[in-house]
Amino acid sequence: MKIGYVRVSTKEQNTTRQEEIMKSLGVNKVYIDKMSGKDTKRPALQEMMNFVREGDSVVVESISRFARNTKDLLELTEQLNNKHVQFVSQKENIDTNTPAGKFMLTIFGAVAELEREYIRQRQREGIEIAKEQGKYKGRPAKQLDTFDEIYQQWKKGDITAKSASEQLNVSRSTFYRKVTSHEANNKPIDF
Repeated sequence: MKIGYVRVSTKEQNTTRQEEIMKSLGVNKVYIDKMSGKDTKRPALQEMMNFVREGDSVVVESISRFARNTKDLLELTEQLNNKHVQFVSQKENIDTNTPAGKFMLTIFGAVAELEREYIRQRQREGIEIAKEQGKYKGRPAKQLDTFDEIYQQWKKGDITAKSASEQLNVSRSTFYRKVTSHEANNKPIDF
C-alpha cells in the first residue's frame, strides 16, 4: 500500500499542492498534519507510523515535509526500515530500497538541517539589527482579560495555580510571571 504524508507549518496554509502530488503518485491513503515539523510529536505522523505495515511505501513530497532535522529524519526512516516499509521522497528522488537512496537520504537531511540553521541565524541577525534601530518590540504580551478575577480566586486559595493557568490558557510559568508583575504594579490584596 502506498501511504502519503503531507505537512504544512500552520493551519492557515493549504495542502492542495502536496495532495495533488500524492494523487499523481497513486497514493492510497494520505495523512495530513498542519503544524510545525520541529519535532515528531505530530498526530497524523504518529498515526501513520503506527498504521504502516511490511511491504508498504511511505511517500512524501519532500524530506522537509517529513522531518526538519537529520536526527528525526534518520530515526523515522529507521523505524520504517525496521517495519520493512519503503520511504520515498518525490522532490529529492530518494527511495530507501536502494543503498544509494539510503546514502542520499542522509546527505539531503544534513543539507536541509544546515539550511534551517542558516535561516535561524539570519533571523537572529535581523532581530538584533531591528533592536539596535529600536524597531523590534518582540512578541506582544498575551491579553488576559479575566486575569484579575482569576488572580483573586487564586490568592484566596479558592483555586490552584494549575487551575488558574488552565483557565487563562497559559503555562504556569507565564501565570507566575504575570502574578509577579501584577503584584509589583499593584498593592497586594489582603485577605
